[in-house]
Amino acid sequence: MKFLKKLIAAIAFAPTLALATVGGFPLDRAPDRSTDMAALQNGAKLFVNYCLNCHSAASMRYNRLRDLGLTNDQIKTNLQFTGEKVGDLMQTTMTAKDAKNWFGVVPPDLSVIARARSSGAGSGSDYLYTYLRTFYKDDTRPTGWNNMVFLNVGMPHTLWELQGVRTAKFVEEKDPHSASVLHKFVGFEQVTAGKLSANDYDAAVGDLVGYLQWMGEPIQNTRKRLGVWVLLFLGIFFVVAWRLNAAFWKDIK
Repeated sequence: MKFLKKLIAAIAFAPTLALATVGGFPLDRAPDRSTDMAALQNGAKLFVNYCLNCHSAASMRYNRLRDLGLTNDQIKTNLQFTGEKVGDLMQTTMTAKDAKNWFGVVPPDLSVIARARSSGAGSGSDYLYTYLRTFYKDDTRPTGWNNMVFLNVGMPHTLWELQGVRTAKFVEEKDPHSASVLHKFVGFEQVTAGKLSANDYDAAVGDLVGYLQWMGEPIQNTRKRLGVWVLLFLGIFFVVAWRLNAAFWKDIK
């Protein structure tokens, strides 16, 4: 009964949580990287270099990356830098106490972040793809950064070297329904260039988000392939059972 009550409460608050998550900012559709091994490998590299410093992926082991076509030697050489073993979990070296002191909150584990961020407003991949591309410089924030999807975010823009520094441009408009003034977002302004062009940065973020999506369920492609075979088997079995049933009852009137 307690579980049922919690489930009903979660369903009731789901629309509210979805709106709070996206902050009213439209989500861009993330590119599909589910079967692109080269893109997923690049996403894994970006994850280790830019995300794993603060965020853990405690449900993922390094050796699971062999499913992306990497060998143990490649994993050790390119993705492990502090003496981890290939069979170790993807843990950050930053302690929860230090994270709390520096950011005011412990960064969440990213093992299933793409699935956790799914909502009625869009998929988890769409959320992350838009989120990682809408940081802007905001000197009023403790970290110096803000985000259009997650307003007043506590996370700094870890990919700023790749994207460069941008500011957000707003214009003031009168609210037609009240006497208040609205601050309408009209675009970004590039202050300093990053290591990547805008298109290359979007592609890199697509690779990273693709990896995060894959990490949430590494066997998803296998599951989908098996699902097709199961449906084919059930279809054939239905025809056989139907004809067998007809044969059993053909002499009974």
